[in-house]
Amino acid sequence: MARFQSLLTFITLSLVASVYAAIGPVADLTISNGAVSPDGFSRQAILVNDVFPSPLITGNKGDRFQLNVIDNMTNHTMLKSTSIHWHGFFQHGTNWADGPAFVNQCPISTGHAFLYDFQVPDQAGTFWYHSHLSTQYCDGLRGPIVVYDPQDPHKSLYDVDDDSTVITLADWYHLAARVGPAIPTADATLINGLGRSINTLNADLAVITVTKGKRYRFRLVSLSCDPNHTFSIDGHSLTVIEADSVNLKPHTVDSIQIFAAQRYSFVLNADQDVDNYWIRALPNSGNTNFDGGVNSAILRYDGAAPVEPTTSQAPSTNPLVESALTTLEGTAAPGSPTPGGVDLALNMAFGFAGGRFSINGASFTPPTVPVLLQILSGAQSAQDLLPTGSVYSLPANADIEISLPATTAAPGFPHPFHLHGHAFAVVRSAGSSTYNYENPVYRDVVSTGSPGDNVTIRFRTDNPGPWFLHCHIDFHLEAGFAVVMAEDIPDVAATNPVPQAWSDLCPTYDALSPDDQ
Repeated sequence: MARFQSLLTFITLSLVASVYAAIGPVADLTISNGAVSPDGFSRQAILVNDVFPSPLITGNKGDRFQLNVIDNMTNHTMLKSTSIHWHGFFQHGTNWADGPAFVNQCPISTGHAFLYDFQVPDQAGTFWYHSHLSTQYCDGLRGPIVVYDPQDPHKSLYDVDDDSTVITLADWYHLAARVGPAIPTADATLINGLGRSINTLNADLAVITVTKGKRYRFRLVSLSCDPNHTFSIDGHSLTVIEADSVNLKPHTVDSIQIFAAQRYSFVLNADQDVDNYWIRALPNSGNTNFDGGVNSAILRYDGAAPVEPTTSQAPSTNPLVESALTTLEGTAAPGSPTPGGVDLALNMAFGFAGGRFSINGASFTPPTVPVLLQILSGAQSAQDLLPTGSVYSLPANADIEISLPATTAAPGFPHPFHLHGHAFAVVRSAGSSTYNYENPVYRDVVSTGSPGDNVTIRFRTDNPGPWFLHCHIDFHLEAGFAVVMAEDIPDVAATNPVPQAWSDLCPTYDALSPDDQ
């Protein structure tokens, strides 16, 4: 038995080591099912290239990404079909490669492959990828992406930025998403694919190694399906230099509340005594403590003993506040610096009834024909596009403002909202009643806060195509918490020529029996 356990440990460590083995920008991603035990509890999950957690994908600014997704899934509990979103990429001219099922494509059928082929001409930073079909990413299909900038304006601030400085946070569940409750509670927090549940306190924790005297650019990625996490490292300050792939003026904090799908880069100066220090990621739901090493990982200085830390957490006196962030260039918001100073202002009224979320009275139900295909087939107005009430037509080259007021009518707040195809200016943040049009933070996921907040974003319609706007709590999206921004409909077809393989997705998927979907 001991021999079997040691072999199991070896296999587990081999799988976990994959978090540091980057692939890309040209790569096959073979999606399959298999048993994993990242927190000491074994369950079936989704693997990418036979490993868990999903591998890091890397490239450089200006690269062409060619990511061939091969669907070998066999477990219908987690769905056999899939569709992958490359989170944070603008996909200008390749709206068909954005990934959301039934918005931008039909799912990839099991036994088939599909090539996501897109350019990244003007973006760098920290991104991620995940299934965008139902709640599938909660079962394991989620991983980080880094696009390096050889001309990074922050390069002088750090010495190390590589595969080993990516930190992922994920909620983990002992039941598959589609068989558990509609909104389940996480059993564990995984940091770089490892963690503990309250029943598995002997499970391994992730160890991140640093050398005293060096400065590290850590890239913190929330792969969360639901909880936000308050992240900190005992005894160390964090100098934030990037939010959601947008460079920021350096801003030093002692903790970061990171919401589902957000990313931050921070510089850590390894200037403390050679020792072990707790890395903490406290979720806002589930097990909200650090007892027994839950919600934790280890920062280990070279030369320190291979033991768990004994450090204690100091009260946070300098937490990250979103409204204090500004872009490195100090970019102004689109439009004029006055309330409603845009070409089109939209208000999104949140609601919830009968287990379904709604926006302006409509709950999003995926159409059988993807929105992009509807447009390419001739639909030219929001009234002609399905699902009825969930599609908004935006004019070309216009400044848009969207208000997202939090309300007790939409429980489960704070809701992190993500707009595909853009980085937007956050002119009013959660927890703030002031509007900043002069130098707001730009990002692609924003917390809409608590009742009383009226988070407001602005962007310019320079990217024709249908783009999803949705709550990134995946269980809320599944319950209809989304709309589609159909941007510059008349220019969608000319801007986004689709490959034949994309056109073949729907007939192949539509021919499947329900058991094979």
